[in-house]
Amino acid sequence: MTTHARRVLAVLVAVAAIAVTGPPAAHAAAPVPINDLGNGTYLGFPGGLYPAGRNTMPAAHHTVGVERALRVRPLDTAGRPSATGKYVLLSIGMSNTTQEFCGGASGGTCAPYSFVGQAAADPQVDHDRLAIVDGASGGQTAGTWDAPTDPNYDRVRDTRLAPLGLTERQVQVVWVKVANANPTVSLPDPNADAYQLVTQQGDILRTVKKRYPNVQQVFFSSRIYGGYATTTLNPEPYAYETGFGVKWVIQAQINQMSGGGINPRAGDLDHTGTVAWAAWGPYLWANGLQPRSDGLTWARSDFVTDGTHPSTSGRQKVGSLLLRFFKTSPHTACWFTVSGTCG
Repeated sequence: MTTHARRVLAVLVAVAAIAVTGPPAAHAAAPVPINDLGNGTYLGFPGGLYPAGRNTMPAAHHTVGVERALRVRPLDTAGRPSATGKYVLLSIGMSNTTQEFCGGASGGTCAPYSFVGQAAADPQVDHDRLAIVDGASGGQTAGTWDAPTDPNYDRVRDTRLAPLGLTERQVQVVWVKVANANPTVSLPDPNADAYQLVTQQGDILRTVKKRYPNVQQVFFSSRIYGGYATTTLNPEPYAYETGFGVKWVIQAQINQMSGGGINPRAGDLDHTGTVAWAAWGPYLWANGLQPRSDGLTWARSDFVTDGTHPSTSGRQKVGSLLLRFFKTSPHTACWFTVSGTCG
């Protein structure tokens, strides 16, 4: 075969490969964290955790969030105001969620490096009125939380709340971190997993309101970095794109409440009755060892062998971010800490 023929053959092979697998991935260049993207875009989608490329919510949404924070108060098991009652902060989600929230410890005791463990050791946290309960569990993907009849909710009621003398009517704040296993369609495809998450998280918001009628606030976080993944469970770019799934469901509520109508993917998110007020919790994604604007990075040592689930250091990192968020947010400090204020 001549040199020219070999070159032609190489070109034909490359073209055939593109025909089968598609062009080189649009995600080859590492994406910018959504909170650092600002007015920039990812595949044409604007950045910022909130609309208009901003990381701060619109004033009207902020005001409602403060008002809902001030409604969080001790309730008895029947949901009636009680000076000796409790209010519950509950986690919902998958293996990563429970590992970060509670550490994956057995026997009902959360690991000291987890969010719950760190909060338990912090004297600024209101230990008298606040009950922090880990409802998340391994393998419980987004689709296992999106209907009131999902077994997860009975499991949380019977095995997480009841043993502590708590009921569903005392749950007033929920942290949601969900994803789908083995996603195969990424943005900008109209069937992308991120769009599916918008629908599922909208359903979760409506379900949470039905199961926990006194819920006031729901905070969402998206996935941590998935670039070290050695399996198809939830690698990049899907881990990164879960952030857009969160961004868009929160934005759908903001737009609806400002007169923009019901989002067809997210559904009715009216926070005056259908669902609770929703907002971002801590945003957890950073591009591996490349520091985010606030310094957050993810090292390979922050993950176990599969590169997807957090190791002890990774769980501690998320736990610290959660603790700082709830202690300092103007929408949580008044009920999470002993002397904090909201506003």
